[in-house]
Amino acid sequence: MAAGVSLKCGDCGVLLKSVEEAQEHAELTSHSNFAESTEAVINLVCTTCSKPCRSKTASDLHTKRTGHTEFVDKTSEAARPISLEVPKASMDIDEPAEASKDCQTEEMVAPEVDKKLLEELEEMGFPTSRATRALHYSGNTSLETAINWVVEHENDPDIDEMPLVPANTKVEAPKPALTPEEMKLKAQELRERARKKKEEEEKRMEREREKERIRIGKELLEAKRIEEENERKRLLALRKAEKEEEKRAREKVRQKLEEDKAERRRKLGLPPEDPLTTKPSSPAVEEKKSFLPVRPATKVEQMRECLRSLKQNGKDEDAKVKRAFQTLLTYIGNVAKNPGEEKFRKIRLNNQAFQDRVGSLKGGIEFLELCGFEKIEGDEFLFLSRDKVDMQVLNSAGSELNSAINNPFFGVL
Repeated sequence: MAAGVSLKCGDCGVLLKSVEEAQEHAELTSHSNFAESTEAVINLVCTTCSKPCRSKTASDLHTKRTGHTEFVDKTSEAARPISLEVPKASMDIDEPAEASKDCQTEEMVAPEVDKKLLEELEEMGFPTSRATRALHYSGNTSLETAINWVVEHENDPDIDEMPLVPANTKVEAPKPALTPEEMKLKAQELRERARKKKEEEEKRMEREREKERIRIGKELLEAKRIEEENERKRLLALRKAEKEEEKRAREKVRQKLEEDKAERRRKLGLPPEDPLTTKPSSPAVEEKKSFLPVRPATKVEQMRECLRSLKQNGKDEDAKVKRAFQTLLTYIGNVAKNPGEEKFRKIRLNNQAFQDRVGSLKGGIEFLELCGFEKIEGDEFLFLSRDKVDMQVLNSAGSELNSAINNPFFGVL
């Protein structure tokens, strides 16, 4: 059976080179399940800084931290049968010599670093092991790079462990410290570089902000265009509706005028107009009216005819005609509101105000008589008895008077 070249922890699977390492591992982790293994402990040595790595993970971590990528595999050189005996304090003369020789080949020591930089880091409060580690892995070049390395690796689990390198490793001599003038120039260069980087970043951010402003501006313009288009469509639809409403109103007025004209011709005993002589736009109305049966004029129609006659007789005095209509509306309104008051139901005919407003105009007194007023006491008064007050007739009279006052086409034909 092949002799074991390492000890493997059965709890975590780590490979250990010697019994001493197994004892240290047991003390640190409380693991006690160890067994011999023919698998050699990996020994990858960095060609740049001579740091040994015992696993591929350790070498990857070392590359990530330092940027060193080249390693020499010395696994086969270090592999030899492992002794399971705990080393004794007293050994033969030959054994120490051999052990001393082995230790000499594998002796690991702390790397040499710039003592001045190390002292400065210690004065800043960094532990010696952390400062040494930072100087070693940052290339032992300057205080700034060492501090940057500490900041970048402050969460590493082995940040405070002293780095070890083989004793026979040749460490490159550190670069000489910079003079104050060189330090000043270096600091100025770093500031200039930082300033340029900041300016470039600000320019980039400004370009991004400008692009965002342009995008937002385009969206606002598009939203405004859509809103204006919708408003334009709404106004067009509103104008169209208004025109249609106006057209319907004109048609309604025209039909009303035609009906009034036909009604007056019927009252005057004139024959209906010949449909061939009427306007082409109203044949349907005239045809409809020509077939209406002849019927007696109602009281409302008689009132309308009185008001129309009054307006036509005073067509050159519009203000006087309008005042007559308003006076009649006042008389009728007073009676309707106060039918029990006799003073509103009795009008003196020779009253100068009445004569100026109503009595002197043809059709005024006739309109009041249609509302129920009668001449009494030798035609001195117009009187409406209480039992002859008809609210329906008064309301109809009020409607006709309102129409005569507000309708500009009233009495035109």
